[in-house]
Amino acid sequence: MTSHADAPILSLRQIRKSYGPTEVLHGIDMEIFAGEAIALLGENGAGKSTLSGIIAGSKSPSSGDMTWLGENYSPSTPREAIDLGVGLIHQELRLLPHLSIAENVFVGRYPMKNGRVDRARMEAEANEQIRRLGLTIPASRKVEGLSTANQQLIEIAKALTLKAKLLILDEPTAALGGAETELLFKQIHKLKSEGVGIIYISHRLEEIRQIADRIVVMRDGSKVREFPSADLPVRTIVESMVGRSLEQMFPPVPTPKESVVLEVKGLTSAEGRFNDVNFSVREGEIFGIAGLVGSGRTELVRAITGADPIACGQVLMHGEEITPKEPAEAIQRGIVLVPEDRKLQGLVLEHSIADNISYSNIESVSKSGWINQKRIREFADSSIRKFGVKGIGEQNADEMSGGNQQKVVIAKWLARNPKVVVLDEPTRGIDVGARSSIYEIIHGLADHGVSVIVVSSDLEEVLGVSNRIMVMAHGQQTGILEQSEANDVSVMELATA
Repeated sequence: MTSHADAPILSLRQIRKSYGPTEVLHGIDMEIFAGEAIALLGENGAGKSTLSGIIAGSKSPSSGDMTWLGENYSPSTPREAIDLGVGLIHQELRLLPHLSIAENVFVGRYPMKNGRVDRARMEAEANEQIRRLGLTIPASRKVEGLSTANQQLIEIAKALTLKAKLLILDEPTAALGGAETELLFKQIHKLKSEGVGIIYISHRLEEIRQIADRIVVMRDGSKVREFPSADLPVRTIVESMVGRSLEQMFPPVPTPKESVVLEVKGLTSAEGRFNDVNFSVREGEIFGIAGLVGSGRTELVRAITGADPIACGQVLMHGEEITPKEPAEAIQRGIVLVPEDRKLQGLVLEHSIADNISYSNIESVSKSGWINQKRIREFADSSIRKFGVKGIGEQNADEMSGGNQQKVVIAKWLARNPKVVVLDEPTRGIDVGARSSIYEIIHGLADHGVSVIVVSSDLEEVLGVSNRIMVMAHGQQTGILEQSEANDVSVMELATA
């Protein structure tokens, strides 16, 4: 890291941001030096994204000053910030599905030759960047149909080609597994050695020690702490984020009953994503599914819930075969899926919370085939109170934090009183405070006899919430571990088998 005797590349002084009468940033001071990584931490709603947007030119401060490389800095657009050497990798995927990987990586700045797009150079440079991140898909392939993890890697590759002097990384590993994360960290260390400054935003606090030189903590729009080193206990960081002493993150795991609710026998993907998977889930059991990205976890639970086709195998409920061919069949049988991408698959973002909750519960909010607006409001208000959603029914889903969006997705399905709830990456991109409330909901379901399946790439999470853990690798089931024998070593040994 460059000595702090040098001048900072970016300096922020008393940055404030207001929306009407409401001030959301309260006089932020911060400096970033060449070749260092600052972890910018805080719960959802702390102001991290607003501050990042101001630095990256997508938002304007209400007051305050910034300097970039010693000069006054006030970008009015992201393009202006990029041209000056400041790039932002968004948590939300912003790829164009009908364009190729290479076209997405260079969108808006295609390399030209003789007045035409130089496709050979564009694809060669894109291939180089995605290979550095461990992606083996050709850059000429369209983005449409790629997994969330692969799309995230393309977003990162896009930023690596900017030749930026400062990169803001907003939850870059949210969709990545261990192997992809390690490759990304190698690239970050390389960028730091080349003098690039990094602002790193993440809810995976175990990553911070590996990547950050300093930590800046925000809470309720204010900078509340700055730690000169990232070599700190996670508990210390969390307590500074939430402003209170933090009790145990994971509640005690409930003891399931002996009766089997869901059974999967010889399930095999029609698309070759997984093969011959067998397991059962008892009443009130939390059954974890772990594995690296590409192991077939998501495809397996999508098949169980009727979203993806199978080649052979059975799904049974209470001993009766019910193998669903489409999600509606699974829902009617009492199996619901909270998908990994809440924005694309779980919510209609431009619609209200009340409407989103009602879409999965039409029979409860209609009368004689007619939608009843009063029932929608009452039904939604009940779910909002029950699951602690911070918002009102009339509010649009895209106006909410990630944690509250996830609660809405969970609420709309739990209102159906399902027998089996499948949660794919239930806390992806969610802060520690919201995570605790999601874990409480999961444990509350199990306490009431619901069978719960939790898919997670967060090893600490899947260990903390599960009675048993099934591990997958390369589409194969490599083992099922009891809670007493499951730890990070035993899970990873099976995940890399």
